[in-house]
Amino acid sequence: MRSVKVGSKVFGNLVNRGGCGRVRLQKKVSSIIEKVRSEGDSALIRYTTKFDKINMKKKDLRVTEAEISGAYQDIKPEIINTLKEIIGNINKFYTNQVPKSWSIRQESGIELGEKFAPIEKVGVYVPSGTVPLVSSVYMTVLPARIAGVKKIVMMSPPNRYKSIDPHILVVANLFKVDEIYKVGGAQAVAAMAFGTKSIPKVDKIVGPGNEYVTEAKRQVFGYCDIDMLAGPSEVLIIANHYANIDYLRKDLMSQAEHHKGLSILVTPSKKVFNALYKDPDIKGYLIKVKNLEEAAEVSNMIAPEHLQLMVKSPKRVLKNITNAGAIFLGQYTPVAIGDYIAGPSHVLPTGGTARYSSGLNLRSFIKSSHIISYSRRALCGSAGWVRGLTELENLEKHWESLSVRCE
Repeated sequence: MRSVKVGSKVFGNLVNRGGCGRVRLQKKVSSIIEKVRSEGDSALIRYTTKFDKINMKKKDLRVTEAEISGAYQDIKPEIINTLKEIIGNINKFYTNQVPKSWSIRQESGIELGEKFAPIEKVGVYVPSGTVPLVSSVYMTVLPARIAGVKKIVMMSPPNRYKSIDPHILVVANLFKVDEIYKVGGAQAVAAMAFGTKSIPKVDKIVGPGNEYVTEAKRQVFGYCDIDMLAGPSEVLIIANHYANIDYLRKDLMSQAEHHKGLSILVTPSKKVFNALYKDPDIKGYLIKVKNLEEAAEVSNMIAPEHLQLMVKSPKRVLKNITNAGAIFLGQYTPVAIGDYIAGPSHVLPTGGTARYSSGLNLRSFIKSSHIISYSRRALCGSAGWVRGLTELENLEKHWESLSVRCE
């Protein structure tokens, strides 16, 4: 591991590791989006041939019922039992997040409130590289379903057999995804944002992806909503002498399984520092601090996606933590348990964006409307305040819309 001092240039680069994509990447993605927007399905087919090396026709874009039925024959039955356990955990977590509409009535004749409603149509992107990312299906689809989203559309790149991995298809089918399409990359994001003859336009796009997918999500934001701009996976571990060195080593090394994964260890312990300093098997950064209070300050500055508190009393340190996507407490709570079965979604803010954003959750799929109701007495009783403000902003017609009701 590489030792880094707080306040150094390298430390500054860790804190400010986010940012926009490269100019060349932006231009490539912009071109793809505009082609899909103007040419629709034909552009999707052309890009699938170019990037995925798969020749497809328009009728091949959507996954058929026969493909889904066939997928059940290609998976092990045990996966169904595993999914049942996961569903139970996710349901327990997210049912506690369901917001309730509310209102308050004042004696003056004013009623104020808030109405919650689910987003109508959501698009889910599921990457599919060398291995099927099955967990990305249930970590995105289930919160949307619990929130009450009416229509869920899923996109995933096709494999060499012009299909999608059977595990992904089965999980998507079990969670009642409405439509599944064999499209990947920036072109998939563009298709969901603007719609084509085959693919419906959605109101929000969620799910992880490579740099092209992420840049496409950034560029279509505004035409639809997105969950976040997710970068490479990252973990920061705060550990003291109480931590098991073997656990630390394995947790730090696990990030190397992710493309460009980032591992950071922050410790006040000489024992921990000396045990892992210059460890050739761990690619990451080691930060020595004075105490656990400074460790929390450093962590908040870096604002990691995953934060592990491997100390004897993790809840004491937790009180000082303000910026983290997900926080894992104690020796027996590695990031992997959150990635797969704990319950909360593993789609989390990266690149320091945990300073101002949250991980994917049930509220990500719900919007609210403010409710305002005034009686005539309450309206006219507030007229003087409104008059002063409309004069200040020189908006006379705004005042007239109120005054006509009080004449």
